[in-house]
Amino acid sequence: MRLLEERIRRDGVIKPGNVLKVDGFLNHQMDVVLFNEMGKELKRLFPSEKINKILTIEASGIGIACIAAQYFQVPVVFAKKSQSINLDGEQYVTRIESFTHKRVYDVIVSKKYLGKDDHVLIIDDFLANGCAVAGLIELVQSAGAHIEGVGIAVEKGFQKGGELLRSKGLRVESLAIVESMDADTGEIVFREQ
Repeated sequence: MRLLEERIRRDGVIKPGNVLKVDGFLNHQMDVVLFNEMGKELKRLFPSEKINKILTIEASGIGIACIAAQYFQVPVVFAKKSQSINLDGEQYVTRIESFTHKRVYDVIVSKKYLGKDDHVLIIDDFLANGCAVAGLIELVQSAGAHIEGVGIAVEKGFQKGGELLRSKGLRVESLAIVESMDADTGEIVFREQ
């Protein structure tokens, strides 16, 4: 998606350790006009009428998932990273290691919101090593639901996550795939799609 690639080139900041900082428009301050275009593109990429739920993880995927859900006309379920008094009843739980935060989270989805009749599109803001998406897949499988695909805003193509997920037969569509980036020069190269 050229629009997203251009925005990353213009406003993204490459930090040491393969960190791409896009908090000015994607995962801290959110450009809703850009999100709207991303939602349209995700619907084009996943036209299946079977999709009846979008699943993401707290917090950065929620905005993109909600805007996309308007095009799919389905609810968004987000996996919570912490237990709260509002989470009651039976739950699906898995553990996810965050590349950005360098910590492991227990993530939780109520069994009320994910079940065997659901056809799920997983959406997230970033794909690096694939840990978050793998955890979401585990939650969907625990529910006996069906995975219709994985939609990602930005994939780091030089890390193993995308390749790993695709090798398992999952349909993964990323709106922008960073092939390489250099913190010293600020250069970002995107994969042709």
